[in-house]
Amino acid sequence: MKKINKYLSLIKFSHTIFAMPFALVGFFMGVFFLGRKDETDQKGWEVVADYFSSHLVIFLFVILCMVFARSAAMAFNRYLDREFDAKNPRTAIREIPRGLISPASALRFTILNALLFMGSAYMINATCFMLSPIALLVILGYSYTKRFTALCHIVLGIGLSLAPTGAFIAVTESIDLSIVFLSLAVIGWVSGFDIIYSLQDETFDSQEGLSSIPAKLGRKNALLVSRLLHASTILLIFSSGYLFGLDWIFATGAALFSGLLIYQQSIVKVDDLSRVNIAFMTANGIASIVFALFTITDLIFLN
Repeated sequence: MKKINKYLSLIKFSHTIFAMPFALVGFFMGVFFLGRKDETDQKGWEVVADYFSSHLVIFLFVILCMVFARSAAMAFNRYLDREFDAKNPRTAIREIPRGLISPASALRFTILNALLFMGSAYMINATCFMLSPIALLVILGYSYTKRFTALCHIVLGIGLSLAPTGAFIAVTESIDLSIVFLSLAVIGWVSGFDIIYSLQDETFDSQEGLSSIPAKLGRKNALLVSRLLHASTILLIFSSGYLFGLDWIFATGAALFSGLLIYQQSIVKVDDLSRVNIAFMTANGIASIVFALFTITDLIFLN
């Protein structure tokens, strides 16, 4: 049990809360997209009962894909950054620098999860399986980006944005403009809060020659970029709901989500980073869950 806990800590399993709700939204949007495509007269709850039940196996494999992909990405990031983590006082307590997990074990764990991810994608449909290597390239490739570009935050956002898109494709084997807008919103959301989180390492990144928006532009300008990204996220979230024909329950959830983005921006100051973890973990975790609950409720009861 202790060994399992070490690996759960290595991959920060609790942070799955960021992307998983958006994957669920993408899945349910896919279910209702199919219902509309078939021109069914069923109400929302009837669509769920019919289409969701017939796609239950796909739903389970979507969840597995999320878990395996994220586990592979996090373990690889810890493996690749182990020397930097050992030097950084903030990250020196991580499992590899402390010797709790060996680099070789972390790499084997990465490979295992990558294979399980591709296997789960294969069980969904041919389209997901063919796209799975591209997804792995993005989420694993992110770990290299901080070595050469300050746009690493955007790459991380792209990685997490694959959650709603992948779940939608898993159900429909197609794409829709509404899910594209939702995925773009995720890119802005994740990139914005990752910039906030990386403010803690501004000095270290500069000293070690690592690239990040704070190291490149300084705290004040980095916060400005983060706020612009979150402003774009708010516009894209509402646009996605409008394009999909969602109603007031969705709008309420989107407004609450937006309010939490504004809240996290308000508690992080250029000269005060003491509340970064609240902004990063608490506000974003609540925001993603609230958005998913309201959006899925709208789909079921107002469609």
